[in-house]
Amino acid sequence: MSESPKPEQGAITWIDLTVNDAGDIRRFYTDVVGWVGEPVAMGEYDDFNMSSPRSGHPMAGICHARGANAGLPAQWLIYINVANLDHSIARCQELGGTILRPAREMGGMGRYCVIQDPAGAVAALFEPAGGVV
Repeated sequence: MSESPKPEQGAITWIDLTVNDAGDIRRFYTDVVGWVGEPVAMGEYDDFNMSSPRSGHPMAGICHARGANAGLPAQWLIYINVANLDHSIARCQELGGTILRPAREMGGMGRYCVIQDPAGAVAALFEPAGGVV
């Protein structure tokens, strides 16, 4: 049995849309794009994994602007793999970026934070639990 390859450093490996009403926007993208929305329990509410209708492969997330996402603007948020999240956070700040959400665990998959670069663009940095190549 072959092992899955490690995620590549610098790759964009996920994208979430954070909005006030994830249910309404889930229906919008289901109708417009054809994605199938699968609920993801977040405690008192559900966010959604949006999957391909053909393969069932998850393509993106649609999230409520609650909990860890409270206060994030309505936008698509990309997740970029990094080798060392703590190092990337330090370099972000040294180079004029801002940490919008501090580092936190992502359910055993790794750790992430949300940054804003000096131009104002927002992205998440993600350190996968198994490392990167």
